[in-house]
Amino acid sequence: MNQPPVDIQFALVSHTNNGKTTLARTLVGVDVGEVRDAAHVTVLAEAHVLQTSAAGDRLLLWDTPGFGDSLRLLKRLASAGNPIGWFMREVFDRYRDRPFWLSQQALRAAKDAADVVLYLVNSSEDPRDAGYLAPEMKILEWLGKPVVVLLNQLGPPRPDPQEQAEQARWKEYLDQFGIVRDVLALDAFARCWVHEDVFYERVGKLVDEAKRPGYARLLATWQAENLKRLHESVRLSAAQVAAAARDSQAIEAEGKGNLFKSALKAVGLGKDEQKRQDAAMATLIERLNRRIADTTAALLRLHRVDPGEAGRINARVRDHFAVRAPVDKTQAGLLGAVVSGAATGLSADLMAGGLTLGGGALLGAIVGGLTMAGAAWGFNTTTERDRPSVQFADPFLRTLLVGAVLRYLAVAHFGRGRGQFVEGEAPAFWQLEVEAALARREADLARLWKTVRTAPDEDGAAQPLRALLEGVVADTLERLYPGSAAQALARQPV
Repeated sequence: MNQPPVDIQFALVSHTNNGKTTLARTLVGVDVGEVRDAAHVTVLAEAHVLQTSAAGDRLLLWDTPGFGDSLRLLKRLASAGNPIGWFMREVFDRYRDRPFWLSQQALRAAKDAADVVLYLVNSSEDPRDAGYLAPEMKILEWLGKPVVVLLNQLGPPRPDPQEQAEQARWKEYLDQFGIVRDVLALDAFARCWVHEDVFYERVGKLVDEAKRPGYARLLATWQAENLKRLHESVRLSAAQVAAAARDSQAIEAEGKGNLFKSALKAVGLGKDEQKRQDAAMATLIERLNRRIADTTAALLRLHRVDPGEAGRINARVRDHFAVRAPVDKTQAGLLGAVVSGAATGLSADLMAGGLTLGGGALLGAIVGGLTMAGAAWGFNTTTERDRPSVQFADPFLRTLLVGAVLRYLAVAHFGRGRGQFVEGEAPAFWQLEVEAALARREADLARLWKTVRTAPDEDGAAQPLRALLEGVVADTLERLYPGSAAQALARQPV
C-alpha cells in the first residue's frame, strides 16, 4: 500500500547569536534570513524547505529566534504548574519584554511543529563555562521532543582526530541531560555534503516511526542529488584537464608578427627564437586560465553558489597550494596562480599590451617560472609536420590534477554563513591528502597522458581522467571524513 506523503520538521534553536541563521543558510543552500554579529537578529520563526521527494514528502527547517535571559526564563517557568503551557498562553510585549517574547516564538515553533529539535552551541566555548546551557536544556526537556546538539563555530577544517576529540568533550558534558539524544559536529562553514550526510542519517533515526518511510524517501532523494553533483563536478574537472593536455600552440615562423610582440620586446627575452617560443607559451597559459575560470564558475553554479565567486575560490586555492618544483618564491607564487586559476588578470593584461599580473609580476617571470627548472617541467617543444609547437608537459599536467581536486573541495565545502565565500575553507593539509591519493596512482599517469592526447575526441580524452579523478576525490574525502565518505559513496559506484 502506498503511504501518503509527510511533512517532517526540524526546529533549529539556540542561545542568541550562536549562528542559527548562518547554519540554516548552509543547509537550505540559499541566503535565508539576516546574518549580523548581534543578539536577537532573528525575530520570527520561519520554515524553509530543505528537501522534497517525488512522492510529495517535505523536509522543513524552522529558523527560530534565540533564547535571551535563560536563567530568568527558567525561574518563571519553574514556578508554573504546567510550565510550557503557561508560557505559550502568556502575552509578552514584543518591545518591553523582548527576551521573553523572542523565547516564546522559539518555543512555540519547536512545540507545535518540530519532529526533532536541533540545538546549536558554540563549540569554541567550554561547555562548563556556558551559563545558559543548563537552563536551556531544562527548558527543552519540558517540550518532550528529541534533541540533537549541533556543534557550530568549529573553525577551519582540521584533521579528523582533532575534531573527534572536541566532539567527545561536548558529548561527555551533555550526557547528564537525558533529553539529548545525539551530539554532532555541523558547522555553518567549511562542511561538505559528506559531513551533512552523517547528520541526516543520524537525525533520521529520531523521527517518529510512522514518518520514517517518508523520511527515507527524502533522504534517498537528497543522497542521489549529491552523488549526481559529485559525478558532474568530476566530469567538468576532467574535461578541463584533458583540454589542457591536448592543447598545443604553434611557434610562429621567424619574422612573423604576433599579438605579444610589443610585450615581449619590453620584457627583453633574448633571442628572437626564444621570444617566439615564449609567445606560444603565453598563449597556452591564457587559454588555460580561461578554461579554469569557466570550469570554476560551472562548479559554483552546480553547487548553487554565485558564479561571480570564481575568482575568490581560485585565490583561496592558490593561497594554500604549494608548488613542488625548484623555483624561487616569486616564481612559485606565479606558478600557483596559474595552476589554481587565480591568474585571471593575465588575459586582459596581455590583450591590453600590459606586462603586469598580481602586483607587478612580469609576463616573462611566468614563463621563466615554468621553464627555470628545465623546459620540460612546464612545456614540451614538439615538431609535427615540420611545424614546431609547444604543449604542457606531463609534470605540469599533474599539478593541474592536484589543483582541480583542491578546487572541487573548496567549492563543495562552501559555507553560506555570511552570504558569500569566507576565509579558511581550503586548509593547507588538503593538498597533502590529494598528493598522497595521486601518488598511489603514479604508475598510471605516464600512460594516461598519452591516452588523453591520442584520443579521437574530447569525450574519449576525458574518460580516463574522470576515472582517475573519481578515485582521487573518493580517497581524499575518506581521509577527511573517515568512514562517513565511504558510506556515502558506497550507495553508488564512484
